Amino acid sequence: MRSRTIVFAGGGTAGHVEPALAVANGWKTLHPQDSEIFLGTTHGLENTLVPDAGFELQIIPKVVMPRKIGTRLLFLPRDFYRAISATRKIIAGANLVIGFGGYVSAPAYVAARLERIPIVIHEANVKVGWANRLGSLFSHNLASAHRIARGSFGSARIIGMPLRSSILNSVIAASGDWEAARRKAKEGLGWNCDRPTMLILGGSQGSSFINGEIAAALESLIEKGAQIHHSVGSKNRLPEKVQNYLPVAYMEDMATAYLAADIVLARSGAVTCAEFGALGRYGIFIPLPIGNGEQARNADFLVAANRAQVIFQKEFSADWLVANFDKIFSTSKATSMGALAHDLHAVDALISLMEDSLMEEKI
Repeated sequence: MRSRTIVFAGGGTAGHVEPALAVANGWKTLHPQDSEIFLGTTHGLENTLVPDAGFELQIIPKVVMPRKIGTRLLFLPRDFYRAISATRKIIAGANLVIGFGGYVSAPAYVAARLERIPIVIHEANVKVGWANRLGSLFSHNLASAHRIARGSFGSARIIGMPLRSSILNSVIAASGDWEAARRKAKEGLGWNCDRPTMLILGGSQGSSFINGEIAAALESLIEKGAQIHHSVGSKNRLPEKVQNYLPVAYMEDMATAYLAADIVLARSGAVTCAEFGALGRYGIFIPLPIGNGEQARNADFLVAANRAQVIFQKEFSADWLVANFDKIFSTSKATSMGALAHDLHAVDALISLMEDSLMEEKI
């Protein structure tokens, strides 16, 4: 079979990069003769994650959509034109562009349209971002992690979130005996299996707000018997390790961390919610208070399954966490041990959509 070139537009945060990498790895397994190219900017996580995964990364100028009217808006047409021009040079002759939203995707969609290259789009959030709304004007090959009631994505294939292989493999391994898998994970991290364990996540960059509230609550939580595994983010100061408190700059083994936790406290990014749904037990989600509001809805399916609650940042505090900890832990012990199966076949489903798109082009 003739070699093809597949371009992945998923840069910026882990929420865009991780699903793209999951699909790229799946595509590479099924179509080893093809070439995969990632688009990114100089500032995103793709600069480490993509090369580490063994894929080619091509850099394009970053285009930021201003959230407020100001002088920055005057430069948007120029910046967007430059990004499109740079992207066209990279993708010329490619067979397919697949985008996952974010700053990198918008110029990729326009460039692909101008180059007459088929486009496939995956939307991770319940609320569609501006880049994917733009891209949906140029393609009907749309997929989403959740049902979206309005707009072009109302007719998208609902496939769930593409999960990295380490998460999927852990689900398969744990599915025979969730209780044993969770106990093994706790023991592997050195935790006492009979004490409540909490995992703290602030997103791919960490959260200074969450870190500050955990620091204020730490002594009281430990007095209540909590064991705390805390990912503070590589750009934040690493707190001192004390008994029953393990702070890390970056969490390498997320699957074990999820399995070991009775409670996960985290931002409600799309990837975090999906991975928690696969392996977590009970979650407290604090949506990021900026952006277009997409995080506020990402945990809806977990709340509906009695696996989580959402509390907005203005309502969350160290005092709230300490006051509600015992009740939350009791709730977590009563939740199902198993995974929500919504996302376990998302990679295969998205690859199928990509193959369909390539077949349409031949016809």
